[in-house]
Amino acid sequence: MKAIAIAAELLPQIYAQARAEFPAECCGYLRGPARGNVADEVVACHNAHEPNSIIPDRSQDSAFAIDGRELLAFVRSLDTDRPAKVIYHSHTNGRAYFSDADRRASAEPSGPYYPVQHLVVGVTADRVVEAAVFGWDIASRDFVELARWAVLD
Repeated sequence: MKAIAIAAELLPQIYAQARAEFPAECCGYLRGPARGNVADEVVACHNAHEPNSIIPDRSQDSAFAIDGRELLAFVRSLDTDRPAKVIYHSHTNGRAYFSDADRRASAEPSGPYYPVQHLVVGVTADRVVEAAVFGWDIASRDFVELARWAVLD
């Protein structure tokens, strides 16, 4: 499996959102042409996570939930000529990894909830540190790292 090719101008936009929304996690998704392996548009979303909602022991600084209307637009995009291809969010500890909470929110044992990859951006109060893309691996029935960037922000 190959990582979705993310247009070069998109990552700086996502990094800026991660910095602007710190200490909360940022979130959104990337769209692109239905044919091909490219994402060329950022759709920034609002982190609607509230304590005791999806992940009860976490707040916006350690969890995200795409706002309801924006999540509906994301789902509807999957049947268009420009579907969502990547969901993104930040981790406010500066590390880009796919956490156990990310796994629980993204898949069940039979597979992922949505046919997308996941971009995680590690951000701190001072800078964006790294970013990585994860995709579902059928053989291991888990998300695996497909690409990684160190960020000189």
